[in-house]
Amino acid sequence: MLTQTERRGYVQAEQDRRALLRRYDWDANARDKQRIPPGDWRAWLILAGRGFGKTRTGAETVRKWSYEAESIGLIGRTLSDVRELMVDGPSGLLHVFPPWERPEWIASRRLVRFPSGATGHVFTSDEPEMLRGPQHGKLWMDEAAAWVYPDTTWNMAMFGLRVPPSPQAVITTTPKPIPLIKTLLKRAAAWAGGEPSPDDIRLGRVVMSRGSTHENVANLDPAFLGEIMNAYEGTRLGRQEIDAEVLEDIAGSLWKRADIQYRDPGMDADGAYNMSRIVVAIDPAATSGVTADETGIVAAGVGLDGLGYVMEDASLRGSPDEWGSAAVRLYHRLKADRIIAESNNGGEMVEHVIRTVDPGVPVTLVHASRGKKVRAEPVAAKYEQRRVFHVKPLTLLEDQMTSWLPITQGRESDILDVGSPDRVDALVWGLTHLFMDDPWGHGQSSAIG
Repeated sequence: MLTQTERRGYVQAEQDRRALLRRYDWDANARDKQRIPPGDWRAWLILAGRGFGKTRTGAETVRKWSYEAESIGLIGRTLSDVRELMVDGPSGLLHVFPPWERPEWIASRRLVRFPSGATGHVFTSDEPEMLRGPQHGKLWMDEAAAWVYPDTTWNMAMFGLRVPPSPQAVITTTPKPIPLIKTLLKRAAAWAGGEPSPDDIRLGRVVMSRGSTHENVANLDPAFLGEIMNAYEGTRLGRQEIDAEVLEDIAGSLWKRADIQYRDPGMDADGAYNMSRIVVAIDPAATSGVTADETGIVAAGVGLDGLGYVMEDASLRGSPDEWGSAAVRLYHRLKADRIIAESNNGGEMVEHVIRTVDPGVPVTLVHASRGKKVRAEPVAAKYEQRRVFHVKPLTLLEDQMTSWLPITQGRESDILDVGSPDRVDALVWGLTHLFMDDPWGHGQSSAIG
């Protein structure tokens, strides 16, 4: 006969077992928008804001598919994105399966081996040609709006999505108005409206789930919600990243979303970017405090291929000591050649701040005598000519680039709803220094160090 202590132990063990089963019961935990749509469809587009649960939904869909399909393609922006988000992230494949059914990640083969015997093969948008040849029954495509080569990656993946009986793809992404996303939205709308064209029918049905950050507040950290909502709700960036709106280009802006492309310049043996030159550009705020403008801090370089690369956006709102320290840290981390600083708002102050943090950092001060629009236009043209790329998505900088409306009648505007274009100014100073025949924007320069 069991003692009272033993009975309590058995009861507690049974409660723990049931709680563990509930934790991994996706059918019971998922919201309606996270459930696999019924019926016959080719692509399921999940267009949702940050924190909605897109990654979890993609991973759980693959978990279910792993008992139905032998080969599943897993496509992310880069290999590190796939590994750190889709596979080993908190909501990735290694963590949505219960411990007794956990898949095996074989990094050297870019392979996930599922307990059912199915395999998940990893591909990346920076190497779309790797998709040429392999065939799959199912695909999970994550953050497609930020892919390096979105159209090519999509096309190569669709050629390989051909294993019967029901080849399907789930696309989990925060929206951006790139052609691929707009095409999928159009196809989904045609099917939802009951008027698919012959091309829509030939390509297969697209279904869509759309959701915002607000729908998953019960599972999100209150500090994250407070910071994100207070800072961005109601802004253009918030409409995209929180409410999952696809925002079209603004008439009159110098940069178009389609002109901001991503490219990996590669790394050397020491893990540094393959660059012939790197600069960190600063556009300092005139004041500090919670209501002050941001200080733009952007790192850019010239690759070994002669193209321009924007690597980091470390812009912040802070004191001179804070932005000076951030710029110098970025300078050392990227092994930059020098710091470029806009001096209109107190050149002596900028020089003093940098020298106080690290007197050995070479600094070039630049002074603007022409308006922002005149300085920015040739830089925007480099993007349009595909001569400048971003190494990774830089959401705040990119939103500012595509939102800024310069006014030519006597003065210039600021960004519509995200403050003064300090990030853009830093970007323009850096790329102007690296590429333009007149690197100072018709201004003056003085080299320090």
